[in-house]
Amino acid sequence: MKRVIALLMENQPGALSRVVGLFSQRGYNIETLVVAPTSDPTLSRLTMSTEGDEKVVEQITKQLDKLIDVVMVSDLGSSDFVERELMLIKFKKDSFPEDSFDETNIVSNNEEIVNVQIIGTSSELDQLILDTAHSNPIEIVRSGPLGISSDKNTLSIDN
Repeated sequence: MKRVIALLMENQPGALSRVVGLFSQRGYNIETLVVAPTSDPTLSRLTMSTEGDEKVVEQITKQLDKLIDVVMVSDLGSSDFVERELMLIKFKKDSFPEDSFDETNIVSNNEEIVNVQIIGTSSELDQLILDTAHSNPIEIVRSGPLGISSDKNTLSIDN
């Protein structure tokens, strides 16, 4: 089962390497990884997805919580959360499936190439890739999911 884990970590050289190293040492695979600054310049928010049952994810979060650079950890899948991912797709102009997208999705359009952006859940983007495969996209780039809790729980030190 796909699980989304979010954490706050010190914005220091080597912090990301230590988080990724923990997964590698224990034989866990990180499927997606998104790191971005927060309103606090000393912290970064890392959102990752991995495969595993509840027991595996619990073990991962406990190990992450022990890392010196990690301030807080949250298994977003343990409660309701909102997930969104950004995807950019490049098509040749003559194979662009106009019926699959509207003007708001088009971010670049010239004589040869059309680039579109789509925001949705990972499963919605997976389906869109299948639906447009017949149009032979030239390139597909995905951000990986970002997530935020839908309840009062927050991943913030300013609670």
